[in-house]
Amino acid sequence: MAKITAIETLKKDPTRVSIYLDGQFAFEMAGIVAAWLQPGQELDQAKISSLQADDLRERAYQQALAFLSYRTRSEAEIRQHLRKRKIAPDLIEHTLDRLRASRLADDSQFARAWVENRSTFRPRGRRALSWELKRKGIAADTAESALAGLDEDALAREAGLKKAGRLVDLEWDEFRAKLTGFLARRGFSYPVIAGAVSRLWDETHAGRHTADDNEDVQ
Repeated sequence: MAKITAIETLKKDPTRVSIYLDGQFAFEMAGIVAAWLQPGQELDQAKISSLQADDLRERAYQQALAFLSYRTRSEAEIRQHLRKRKIAPDLIEHTLDRLRASRLADDSQFARAWVENRSTFRPRGRRALSWELKRKGIAADTAESALAGLDEDALAREAGLKKAGRLVDLEWDEFRAKLTGFLARRGFSYPVIAGAVSRLWDETHAGRHTADDNEDVQ
C-alpha cells in the first residue's frame, strides 16, 4: 500500500493533477478522475491501475470533445481523429459509446445537419450530397434518410441563380451549355438541370424582353 502525500494541480494544464505517493511523484491524471482522492488515503496497486485506466479513458474523451468543439462530426471522423492521436481501439469505442449516450455522436443527426447546411449555403444535388456523406463515413441507409424529401428543383434554381445572372448576355445555346456544366458539377441530374436552366433563362431574360419590346414600339 502507498499513501497519498500530496495532490498538486499542473501549472501547464489546470485540468490535470500530479499524485505523490509516500513523498514522491507517482503519476498524473485528470482532475475529474482524481476528484475523490485526498492526502492520507492509501492505494494498492490494483487501485492505482484502475485510476490510470480511468485517466486514459478520460483523456480520450476530452480529446474527442476538443475535436467536436469546432463543429459536429461523424463517428468515422471522430474515430479517425482518435486513431491519429494513437488512442487504443478499445478506448476509441468506449469514447464513442459515451458520446452517443450524450448525443454528441449521432450520424443520423450529423447527416441531416450536413444536408440542411449545404442546402442553405452551398446548394448541391442529391448525387453530390450522397458522395459527400459517404466520404464522411455515413452509412448508405442513413444518408438516404437524410436526403429524403430533398427538393432538387428548388436547389438547382438556387444554386444556378447567381451564375445565370453572370451569363445573361449570352445567347441561349451558350447560356445553356455553361449553366448546364455548372449545375452538373454540383451533382444535379440532367433532368433537373434541364428544367432549372429553362426557368433561369426565362427569369433572367423576362425584364430584358420587356425592355426590347418597348424599344420596338417607340
